[in-house]
Amino acid sequence: MKVSFEVREENQTLWSFNLCNSESGITADKSINEDIILSSEDRDIFQRALNVKDQGIPLRFILPVLATLYYLPAARSGIMETRGVIATSLVDLATPGGLNRFPESDTLSGIIADFVKKIISSEERRVPSDEMSGIAKVLEDEVLRGAVEVRRPAAGYPEFLYRPQKSEQALRMSQSSSMVSELAPLVFFLRDVVRPGDTLIIEEPEAHLHPAAQTKVALTLAHLVRVGVRVIITTHSDWLLEQIGNLIREGEVMKLGKNKTEPTTWLTKEEVGAWLFRTEKPVQEIPFEHIAGIEPEEYGEVAEELYNRSVDLRTQLEETTGGTEVEQE
Repeated sequence: MKVSFEVREENQTLWSFNLCNSESGITADKSINEDIILSSEDRDIFQRALNVKDQGIPLRFILPVLATLYYLPAARSGIMETRGVIATSLVDLATPGGLNRFPESDTLSGIIADFVKKIISSEERRVPSDEMSGIAKVLEDEVLRGAVEVRRPAAGYPEFLYRPQKSEQALRMSQSSSMVSELAPLVFFLRDVVRPGDTLIIEEPEAHLHPAAQTKVALTLAHLVRVGVRVIITTHSDWLLEQIGNLIREGEVMKLGKNKTEPTTWLTKEEVGAWLFRTEKPVQEIPFEHIAGIEPEEYGEVAEELYNRSVDLRTQLEETTGGTEVEQE
């Protein structure tokens, strides 16, 4: 598979990027036109902003570091709980004779391997971001009700712990709830890895979460969008989609200037795209609607089927009991 992206202005290529995935691995290359000639319409603006006197000299822009893509796999909970075992196994494989002791060992997929590498070798951290740290802190306070701690010993691999609010005792991931194991990697990535401009892919961010917690995670995703992080998720959660729909409504109301109070976060329908994937059927885009929000038709069909079954069973109970239990309801 090859993916190419190019930015052009008239007959001039400004920036191009190629990504190729083959049996030999993933390769990427880029081409940047560092000498960008200003158009005549832009000259007056840049003359004032940069105090450039000689418009005949091309301006060389210092381009920012290219954004990075990060992936939180669905298996993150189990990986966090067994991180120590995985690290020990990697050491065993790296020692002389390791491959001979495990000749038929399965290998990790690229996605899982990248995630494991990131949480085990976390010493190469990027410059901290106050915005991202703030989002991580809200997630800890309002959803986890505690803090995710990373202990980095002088020798060995870092250890991830969970400290509940008002508790002096920190727990290992294997001793914590599945919700903590699910969200701890997200907290870690937001605090130490992801930065504005990056792309973050999360498989099923709602896994093992109470419906109320799922709606708060949706707020976290919207906060990330607001600070410039590109977010891609897969989900089966109606609660998550309902909250995202409300956030889009909030943004649409804000466009009209009708908000009663200033919202802390919002989305716009231009910022959100949703697609439904089904076996042996074409991918279908789910448009946002002011009334329905973002709701796959299948979700409504399941709800209707459950309701109809409920009515049928209640009718049978009413006929059997003479309506006594139904009247008590």
